[in-house]
Amino acid sequence: MGLKKRSKVSAEFSMSSLTDIIFLLLIFFMLTSSLVQINVDLPESDARTVAPTDVIVSLYIDGRITLNGQQVRMGALQSAVRNAIQESENQQNATVTIVAEKGVNWNEVIEVTRVANRLQARAIIATQPRKS
Repeated sequence: MGLKKRSKVSAEFSMSSLTDIIFLLLIFFMLTSSLVQINVDLPESDARTVAPTDVIVSLYIDGRITLNGQQVRMGALQSAVRNAIQESENQQNATVTIVAEKGVNWNEVIEVTRVANRLQARAIIATQPRKS
């Protein structure tokens, strides 16, 4: 009797090892992306529009923060901006102008805009003229 053995090649692919690798890559990129800080140069503009300024917050590369020329800490910034808005003539439509040196961490600029948002004031970023 001649019995033939059929040896079929299985065309299946095991996805379990691939999902493990993808999961490990996902964890790696999530952990490393929180450690990377991106410094973005502040925008340059061709516009010559002058916006109204009620409160001026200046951010310096060495970490100093000034509010209308007086130095403040980041933790006390919200109460200082609130007091400055209350002292201004335009309390309803107050504008916080953010003036930052090139190289200032973008997270600091975002934090100042959040402070202005919490106080229901507009926040604008002062730009420098584009060099041609």
